Amino acid sequence: MSDRIKIKEILTSGKADYEATVKGWVRTFRNNQFIALNDGSTINTLQVVVDRDNLPESELKRITTGAAISATGQVVASQGGGQSVEIQATDIKIIGDADPQKYPLQPKKHSLEFLREISHLRFRTNTFGAIFRIRHSVAFAIHQFFNERGFVYLHTPIITGSDAEGAGEMFQVTTLDLNDVPKTEDNEVDFKKDFFKKPTNLTVSGQLEAELGALALSDVYTFGPTFRAENSNTSRHLAEFWMIEPEVAFADLNDNMDLAEDLLQYVINYCLDKHDEDLKFLESRLLKEESQKPQKDRSDMALREKLKFCVDNKFERVTYTEAINILKNSKPNKKKKFQFVIEDWGADLQSEHERYLVEKHFKKPVILVDYPKEIKAFYMRMNEDNKTVRAMDILFPGIGEIVGGSQREERLEVLESKMKEFDVPIEEMQWFLDTRRFGTCEHAGFGLGFERLVLFITGMTNIRDVIPFPRYPGNAEI
Repeated sequence: MSDRIKIKEILTSGKADYEATVKGWVRTFRNNQFIALNDGSTINTLQVVVDRDNLPESELKRITTGAAISATGQVVASQGGGQSVEIQATDIKIIGDADPQKYPLQPKKHSLEFLREISHLRFRTNTFGAIFRIRHSVAFAIHQFFNERGFVYLHTPIITGSDAEGAGEMFQVTTLDLNDVPKTEDNEVDFKKDFFKKPTNLTVSGQLEAELGALALSDVYTFGPTFRAENSNTSRHLAEFWMIEPEVAFADLNDNMDLAEDLLQYVINYCLDKHDEDLKFLESRLLKEESQKPQKDRSDMALREKLKFCVDNKFERVTYTEAINILKNSKPNKKKKFQFVIEDWGADLQSEHERYLVEKHFKKPVILVDYPKEIKAFYMRMNEDNKTVRAMDILFPGIGEIVGGSQREERLEVLESKMKEFDVPIEEMQWFLDTRRFGTCEHAGFGLGFERLVLFITGMTNIRDVIPFPRYPGNAEI
């Protein structure tokens, strides 16, 4: 490894007249002389010029699309256009062959649907190389943001005995023999014979456990996988996805909104700074894709312009009540163009409503606050009107809701009352209620869907394309 130089380093330095060894995968091989080599460090390929007079014919035939090779030679100023430097190879070794009759990623345009069928190889394409380099940077920037602000990274359990908020169907975890399930005298499953001696599931959220950390460490965040066993076969849902969930003590709803807005702008700015070439490629890809759509369905802004707009503008803060009035009086609603027509206060907003507010009315990211208590979770703090809670959702163009959060209900009596109202088992949640019994204080937090953020930054339209190995109904490959 010590003698290898990454292609990104060679291209960005622009230096010439030195010997280097590069290793990567062949994208194309033209005229038995020019190799376009990529090693994943950048979207760009490095041209390797083969000395074909000194390379046996048998070796030349092995330089095929997809093959892994090592090339050593002199880095020189490029004679052709498109790159500043190239390598005049004096030594080429084929590390791993790729049979051109069988290798499915030949140099031509492939549909995203086809690439999902070969997700084990799609990392090698320009599109997915760009997506997953950006995904890495989004994750890194999130950790850096919280670390700079003194937050503690808390690992919350993946296997849990509680449903955080009735957020969705849960995957059960068991070691019981499904062909011979032990039963009680009442013919119920005897979970006392299971591994944990009780029913357990894969988590839908680390929020409740994060609250425990915040009420001792002040500022914490989780960043881990969460699971929903919902039969949602859509471009916006996954059965396994990642969530970022900060919880902050001594914070109210305004503090929560400020933190979420700062985080989103920080991460987007980081990606704009570090990934201009990847974003430029994805922007070009998106423009080609949208050129096939009717004008009314195309984005108002190009990808990088949209990202800069989110960084440069304050998010619009609007109450749920104001939003309902805007939607009720909108043309799509009056002409019944919405699939879910808004008629009364109390309606649960759908993606079409959220996108109308962001893309058509305000034309910028929107934070909606003060939702009706009936459509939000039990732990959200009741407002003085006893009708609404201190909830917030952040809506982004093309995505809809990307963040959901609230100021938490810190008053024991109110929380217990709401738990009864929502049929949350109080006896099983005494550990949670203890934080309200002993040294309670106002606190707030939110959940940010990691894949939805990556979806927004990359301009992709299907969430299955921004996670390495998507899990959805009927699919758990690899």
